[in-house]
Formats: sequence, C-alpha cells, structure tokens
Amino acid sequence: MLAERTQLDFELAFFAAILAKAGDYTEVLRAHASNLATKGLLKEGLLVEQKLSQVRPADPTVFYHLACSYASLRQPDLALETLRKAVELGYRDFRAMIHDRHLATVHKDPRFRKLLKEYGEL
Repeated sequence: MLAERTQLDFELAFFAAILAKAGDYTEVLRAHASNLATKGLLKEGLLVEQKLSQVRPADPTVFYHLACSYASLRQPDLALETLRKAVELGYRDFRAMIHDRHLATVHKDPRFRKLLKEYGEL
C-alpha cells in the first residue's frame, strides 16, 4: 500500500498524525498547510494556517500566507485585513505580493493599492 501512495499523500497523512499529538509544531504546521494547498484542499489548508497564526502571532510570513489562503478562497475582506497585519508585522516583499498569483483576487481591489501606497510601494 505504501508503494501506491504519492509522496504528497504520505506527507499529508504523516503530518496529520504528528499534529494530532503535537498541534503546535510550527514546522509541521507550515509543511502541512503547504501540502494541503498543493493538493487543492484550500479550506483544510486555511484551518492549518489559522492555527499557525495562533502559534506564531508575531510572524509576518505566517500572516502573509494566511492572507494568500483567504484570497484563494475569495474572501477579500479577510485577505486584505490579514495582509495588512503581515505588513504591519514587518513583511516587506512587496514585489512578491504584487506578483503572487494567490493574491490575484485582491490585486485590483483599491484597498490593496492603498496598502502598497501607504508603505511607499506605489
């Protein structure tokens, strides 16, 4: 049975088992959220990203990825609110932000442009 599983499916099961016992394991939360998104399980990935934001409340990259998850699920208000938090915490890769396909649903939103302008990136 193991030989029939993809690496991604193996990791999803493996990381889920780890998180069942140690739900605040940061590195596993990051990897699991990424794997869920890769598999197209966006809602499940969002739940993991939300947990990660509780475990790492001052990590700008965590909030950036959480914003991407909200945007991918077409929740622009939460995406932009969370993106603002990421920037306020110190996220500064504006070039990535502008070109990130995960944020495509908010790129034309005036609030996105306002955020960039506030931080001197427009």
